[in-house]
Amino acid sequence: MIAIANEVRQPMRLDHLFTLADSRGILEHANHTVPRLAHGYCTDDNARLLSFTVRDAGRTRGSEMLAHLAMRFVLDSQEPDGRIRNRMAFTRRWTDEPSTDDCWGRAVWSLGTAAARSSDALLRHRGFAAFERSARLESPWMRASCFAALGAAEVVGVDSSNATARALLANVADRVSDRLGYPSTEGLPKWLWPERVLTYANAVIPEVLIAAGQLLNRPRDLARGLELLDWLFLTETFDGHLSVTPVGGRRFGDYAPGFDQQPIEVAALADAAHRAWCVTGDPRWLDEYAKCQNWFLGHNDIGVEMFDRSSFGGYDGLTSSGPNLNQGAESTLAMLSTLQERTSA
Repeated sequence: MIAIANEVRQPMRLDHLFTLADSRGILEHANHTVPRLAHGYCTDDNARLLSFTVRDAGRTRGSEMLAHLAMRFVLDSQEPDGRIRNRMAFTRRWTDEPSTDDCWGRAVWSLGTAAARSSDALLRHRGFAAFERSARLESPWMRASCFAALGAAEVVGVDSSNATARALLANVADRVSDRLGYPSTEGLPKWLWPERVLTYANAVIPEVLIAAGQLLNRPRDLARGLELLDWLFLTETFDGHLSVTPVGGRRFGDYAPGFDQQPIEVAALADAAHRAWCVTGDPRWLDEYAKCQNWFLGHNDIGVEMFDRSSFGGYDGLTSSGPNLNQGAESTLAMLSTLQERTSA
């Protein structure tokens, strides 16, 4: 099994999250460690914050306070019909129209996580009610749908009879499964991925199949999800360490390394690998999970740590010359969620 560097197992700290947070929510961007007020807030990041703090289960000082802050933001983003707004200016005005884009998927994911896992009865109640409202919708976008399906998996995990959650998880798993084996260029070997290009947060796609296979008793989905996740790790590993899909995507025949690499890709791999281990008990998935943690600790293409040990913020990306030293909410939460202690999938 791959060992995680001993110096990495320091206590989790939420210093930079509190730097980014105010009474409204968590701000999206930072110039190094200084919040960029002009960029405002987004539901994507507040949903990430809600999922992370609920999974923390009160182990880290301040996580309960941040969970309530994030829940309020996500609930405020929800329209009566279940669609979600994403962008809010620092003046507290929504600046976009409600949709079922990625912000919807991440909101449903976080609400399902809160409904299933929170030790706070108020968060559970509010999370479940809001989950039911939004989970009845559909999105044309693959990743939005997959994030929402992972929220549904959380609910099915604690209430196997929940019809809304079961339908959402099953429908998205069917949609993914129908697209597996997407052809690349004619005459070249089969491209297993259900899209022509690897883009971002790719591992949510096999994770949905793994979750559906386990929770809905669909062994074919489980087998195909594990196969797809194995393929993804092989594709995103170079010389024994993660070399993940860069921001411009990865196509058949592209060679590693590619830059800029995004922390959200590593965090998605970590979640999927941990679920695969919980479902199968196969220790090779713990090795892959450790590989994700080690990416943040310097086991990457240029050998640099991807977080600031002083602020405990995550760097925004890995470039060919070093880390992007800005410490936005997305990258910080990706780092924290990958390194956080876990008790379940």
